[in-house]
Amino acid sequence: MTVVLPPPPQFGAPIAVKPAPEVLAFLATRRSASAVTLTAPAPGPEEIDILMRLATHVPDHGKLAPWRFVILEGEPKSRFAGRLEALARARGDQTAAAKLAKLKIPPLAIAVISAPRDGPIPEWEQRLSAGAVCTTLLYAALALGYGANWITDWYAYDAEAKAILGLSPDKDGLEEKVAGFILLGTPREPPLERERPDPAALVSRWRDTA
Repeated sequence: MTVVLPPPPQFGAPIAVKPAPEVLAFLATRRSASAVTLTAPAPGPEEIDILMRLATHVPDHGKLAPWRFVILEGEPKSRFAGRLEALARARGDQTAAAKLAKLKIPPLAIAVISAPRDGPIPEWEQRLSAGAVCTTLLYAALALGYGANWITDWYAYDAEAKAILGLSPDKDGLEEKVAGFILLGTPREPPLERERPDPAALVSRWRDTA
């Protein structure tokens, strides 16, 4: 699939707000693919550049860019998974080792690292921005025609695993965290629709009862 994005708007340029029914149709049928069904091909260098550009178009209070990316593919990805497996097996944790299949099988993974900055913007808002990056990256990959899955699992939270990935335990006085691993490839089979929540059961309207 050949994709040509419009050039980035200049700073301060007006951006038209207009309906995009094709985007609504995409969101209405969006479905993540199972990680273990993802195989080659995965997005190539030019498509990864597109994904990076789109993933950074998210709400970001204070314009801090409180996130960064670690791309895992090819032999480096295999070595990373191998080190995690060795870590799990050294602890005698076969369950944790088995869970690495979701990371090993897809040909490409992009780790989104939440890296909040010290200052007046609440840390919580900066963490939420990293989640928005994950969502946008996931959706952009699907819109390119690839299968994608957003996972965390134990190696997103384990201190030794995070050190292997290269996270800083104390950056600007705040801890870097894995917001998610976005796993990418071409699904061997189409994903099946899953059960969805009923919005009516989740929505209320505020009323002043004072």
